[in-house]
Amino acid sequence: MNTNGKIQGSTHWLVSGNLLDTALAEQACASASKKNQSVVKYLVDQEILESRSIASILSQELGFPLLDLDAMDPLAMPLALIDSNLIQKHRVLPLLKRNTTLFLGTSDPANLPALEEIKFHTGCKIELIILEEDKLHTVLQELLEQSQSLLPRHQTMDYLDSQSQVFENHGEENGEEEESRIDEPPVMRFVNKILIDAIRSDVSDIHIEPYDNSSRIRFREDGLLREITRPPAHICRRICSRLKVMAKLDISEKRVPQDGRFKLKLTPRKAIDFRVSTLPTLWGEKVVLRILDPGNTKLDLETLGFTDQQKQHYLDALNSQQGLILVTGPTGSGKSLSLYAGLSLLNTQERNIATAEDPVEIHLEGINQVAINPSAGLGFADSLRAFLRQDPDVLMVGEIRDLETAEIALRASQTGHLVLSTLHTNNASETITRLIDMGIAPYHLASTLSLVIAQRLLRTLCNRCKKPVRLPAQVLIQEGFTKSQLDNLQLFTPVGCDQCLAGYKGRLGIYETVPITEAISRVIIDGGNSIQVAELANKAGFNTLRESALEQVARGLTSLAEVNRII
Repeated sequence: MNTNGKIQGSTHWLVSGNLLDTALAEQACASASKKNQSVVKYLVDQEILESRSIASILSQELGFPLLDLDAMDPLAMPLALIDSNLIQKHRVLPLLKRNTTLFLGTSDPANLPALEEIKFHTGCKIELIILEEDKLHTVLQELLEQSQSLLPRHQTMDYLDSQSQVFENHGEENGEEEESRIDEPPVMRFVNKILIDAIRSDVSDIHIEPYDNSSRIRFREDGLLREITRPPAHICRRICSRLKVMAKLDISEKRVPQDGRFKLKLTPRKAIDFRVSTLPTLWGEKVVLRILDPGNTKLDLETLGFTDQQKQHYLDALNSQQGLILVTGPTGSGKSLSLYAGLSLLNTQERNIATAEDPVEIHLEGINQVAINPSAGLGFADSLRAFLRQDPDVLMVGEIRDLETAEIALRASQTGHLVLSTLHTNNASETITRLIDMGIAPYHLASTLSLVIAQRLLRTLCNRCKKPVRLPAQVLIQEGFTKSQLDNLQLFTPVGCDQCLAGYKGRLGIYETVPITEAISRVIIDGGNSIQVAELANKAGFNTLRESALEQVARGLTSLAEVNRII
């Protein structure tokens, strides 16, 4: 549109569709331009044309489908894909996302600059849907009201830019030319948008990776990485420098890895911690951010996914005055959360609890938490020795990495203390042989170890789009189901919709809990192997990891393919 008496944009199609005459179209273009608003909105506001008539003609002339917004549920729209500022600025609505295609609703389909900006920010192919202006206006007003009352879910970039103390732990910049513009508004806004988008999507990690002529940014969501955008290489360097300044790292040092952290304040009472790690690579520094949101952490055994039997095993071990509880599994399997859930139950006024962690991921009031610092001479073993001189009742060691730490942990559990820790093993029975291989005497282990918990995290199926699937009985039995389970067994498979990621949304824990019974203790003392321990656990009726996973498949919470991917 312009004010030179020429007809452009949607008015051209309204004229060709005999809804407007040329003179009125030119006047509408000029007036809308002065008001800095869409000509379609101007025509409706001035009651020159009806919304329905405009939408119908534009749909016919341009060939885009017409949608009645009354049939859409705003809660089902993928609103998080587009910043709320852009939605209000361009008067558009993200209606549906299928793979890389975004179906975008608008009352003015000729607003090409708006479409290009949306395409750039989302990285999606855009398919237009025509909406009636009056109904679009109603929905946009509702969203605007929600965005003002639901901070930070609909936090805007303007809010972040207006905060002079949004970031804590600022470091000093040096004078390198490449970093001289790291605090310019475009770089700051881009970094802010990455962080806010990650928080909205419940992302656990952000990966910023440089390459020769480009770079990429990926989010880890529900345990899997997905690419978000590919900024130019020179922008990536500025992003990395900006993050290093925020994390109080040395931006002039690019030859060695660095670790730091910063806090993002969303509201005066709401803050998110980011743990930052840099790594020198062939084409520059890769930065990984771990997002730590204490507000989203539910330290409740009821929500972690334990079966009744497994939960009782854990509670029995926690209620003991002494002993060693080990939680095992690979990195990212939720071990720390299981430990914190146990500590939160033990966190009473009568107990002195101390933890040694690397790093401290969740802050628990009432517990003495220590972040180990090996470079300063404070490792897990050093922390444990110090704890034992502080009259402790319960100790938690972030990880048993060596024989020294293992021996001190066992000694503490033998002298009237309850000790919790983690270990990297595949299952519960292998934990015992791993400790013996470290050099722990079998008789010490048998008299001290009280419970081993092995765990994994499985992606859960999206309830909105999952569909039933039938498999032959022989295949199901080969996968591990029993014949008794086949009766009325209903399996589901992922599909994918705008509310999930490839058919999955969220994760749940699966567990294998093995209390150290007298029979298992005798096997340990006699030098038995992990196979013998596993057989005894099976005879005692303790589910293996796979059996626990298949129970979740039978309940329709996850898929067989996801179980086979993890176990």
